[in-house]
Amino acid sequence: MPFSIEAQKRPEGSKPNALRRGGKIPATLYGHNGTESIQLVVDAKTAGFLVRDAAPNKSVVEVSIPELSWNGKTVMREVQTHPWKGSLYHISFFAQKD
Repeated sequence: MPFSIEAQKRPEGSKPNALRRGGKIPATLYGHNGTESIQLVVDAKTAGFLVRDAAPNKSVVEVSIPELSWNGKTVMREVQTHPWKGSLYHISFFAQKD
């Protein structure tokens, strides 16, 4: 089953809790350009469906970032959730080498 998600570059100086209140989840993409990482935001509802269906460290996720004209295959490495609420806090993606 193919998984995909669209992300936007995280606004400079934005606070994670403010993003979450606005329906966005902070995310990080590692290795998209060599050893660089980039801070992203994804839609909370879409991220919830992705986390529910995809397995961390196993599922390949197609991530697209229209602002940077970047589209590539990644592995969802880490999913952080609130300790007792279970709500999403952060997602980490690692870019795959082709």
